[in-house]
Amino acid sequence: MVRIALVTVSDRAARGEYQDLCGPAMAAWLKTAVTSPHELLTSVVPDGVDSVGGELVRLCDEERVDLILTSGGTGPSPRDLTPEAMKVVLEKELPGFGELMRKISLEKVPTAILSRQTAGTRGTTLIVNLPGKPASIAVCLDAVFPAIPYCLDLIGAGRIETDPAVCRAFRPS
Repeated sequence: MVRIALVTVSDRAARGEYQDLCGPAMAAWLKTAVTSPHELLTSVVPDGVDSVGGELVRLCDEERVDLILTSGGTGPSPRDLTPEAMKVVLEKELPGFGELMRKISLEKVPTAILSRQTAGTRGTTLIVNLPGKPASIAVCLDAVFPAIPYCLDLIGAGRIETDPAVCRAFRPS
């Protein structure tokens, strides 16, 4: 069974000042797109290199999840440090994910150029940073998820199958 972790990065949500809407948005998208059996692990962590990096390392090295989707902490404000945490955690960066998410998001809002999403691998885990706005999560997952199943194959992670009516995963023949 594939293990997928959903990590919301937010000081206010971690303190309980408002309800996390990003984790449920990621879970809802996965529920419609992923057809293979999978287990979801969810967490909310405060912004910061140590808090985000520590959670990512725990999920990769101890929990041995196949895929981590993060939401939040990718903007230019002083507390947005998810990309900095990723630099500490990743073994290989896959910048094309962030490039595509910014491109597709720019079709909706001009402020997408402020986003610093990225992706990469640590061991047999793929980590993808998504925006911190619930409405942007589906837009970005629609764009990048077709490449995720094959990436997981290449790094030796669990196999994900998708509903082609929602997300047509690409695997070379």
